[in-house]
Amino acid sequence: MEHTDERRARLIADELERVDGVRPGRDTPGRKHRKMASNPFHFYRGSAQIFYTDLKEGVLLLPAGITEWVKPTAVVGDCHMANFGFVTEKGSHGNLVVFVPNDFDDACIGHAAWDLTRFLASIFLASDFAHGILDGRYETSEIDDLSGLKAPSEEEQETAARAFLEAYREMAEAVAEDPARRRTVKSGFPKDHVLHKGLKKARKRSIGGKNFQTKSTLGKAVAVAEDGLRFRDRPGRYRRLDASSAASIRSEFRPYVDDEILDIVERLGAGTGSVNVERYYLLVGPTGASTFAELPMCHIVEVKQQRPAAPLRHFADIDPRNRLSPAHLTVDLQRLMQREPDLLLDEVAWNGSQWLVRSRHHARYSLDPEEICLADAPGKRLRQYVEACGQALALAHCRTDHRSNAFETAIAARIEDSGDVLIETSRAYSRQVVADHALLRSMLDA
Repeated sequence: MEHTDERRARLIADELERVDGVRPGRDTPGRKHRKMASNPFHFYRGSAQIFYTDLKEGVLLLPAGITEWVKPTAVVGDCHMANFGFVTEKGSHGNLVVFVPNDFDDACIGHAAWDLTRFLASIFLASDFAHGILDGRYETSEIDDLSGLKAPSEEEQETAARAFLEAYREMAEAVAEDPARRRTVKSGFPKDHVLHKGLKKARKRSIGGKNFQTKSTLGKAVAVAEDGLRFRDRPGRYRRLDASSAASIRSEFRPYVDDEILDIVERLGAGTGSVNVERYYLLVGPTGASTFAELPMCHIVEVKQQRPAAPLRHFADIDPRNRLSPAHLTVDLQRLMQREPDLLLDEVAWNGSQWLVRSRHHARYSLDPEEICLADAPGKRLRQYVEACGQALALAHCRTDHRSNAFETAIAARIEDSGDVLIETSRAYSRQVVADHALLRSMLDA
């Protein structure tokens, strides 16, 4: 009989190969798989499809009431601590900085419990990551000096998990009582909050902020060249295209942007789950823009190849909308879940693939899990962060249906009934992810 670890290793390899197009192994060390092998949290970020396969196969069992008695809604799909952050409403066309889910590549119509469970498991995996950094199992480039820093205790992790669910439940109840609450956002935090400094940094990066030219997504990417504003030369991050490829992209995507395309590069190595998909950056602005004074009139537009959302291999039949093309579904659901959607957000069929067209937020800023979980008082920081995520996620879920409060009422009641079970289920699944990460490491090292 085949050993359990061998069966699990084969499932992991099969699922990674299916989505990434390359089987993990020493002789085929794809960049994405090496990144995932660095720690279990990064493994989790890059393997959402395994989570949904485990749901389908019964490896991961959720409380029945939380899926059977709550109507489906728009879900993030790949919901975890690192997929929340600060952006500007209306994309690069707005100035209000808000804290929201910031990755909709795996969005679909599904069960809110999927997002809740994936996020809860990420609390325990982020804490494991922090402990691993302190004891030398994992590495980070985000923190130079670890002296005096602590990682969340098991009790603090439990407290944070409960705080996340409670914040989500209370927001759902508030929307059920007053549907106008769907139009609220998380846009301010007190000075003693873990997100206060991040909010200040994001605001300084928005148009009119004092760090716009140096720290914004646009400012860091663009330089003044002899022929005007152009993308910086950043080997390993940007790749210049040959004239024919650049002309083809310029011709295809010019109708989807609101000004001239000043420059084009291929973006390399972005993200974790989608690190191996094609994406291009377009520098868009007025013809002849050549000085930093004209930078506020410019913005970066990302053209990204879109593949089917992770849940849909097994759960597409939950709702007919899931039959939309991958990019179309992502665009529609991002518009549903955001209060003020990006003004530049579209989908294109090109070169035999689906492509997202979307603006890159000037003020985009987020905290890495180690920045949250390593501190002199890590429990407080973790609790504050996940409470904000719980509120923001509830608002995103609640915006799907403006005609009733059935979802909000049902999900709040089910969290009240099943919250403890959901936490324990997520904690147990986080241990499965740690074991899966070890199996991936063994594949790459064999």
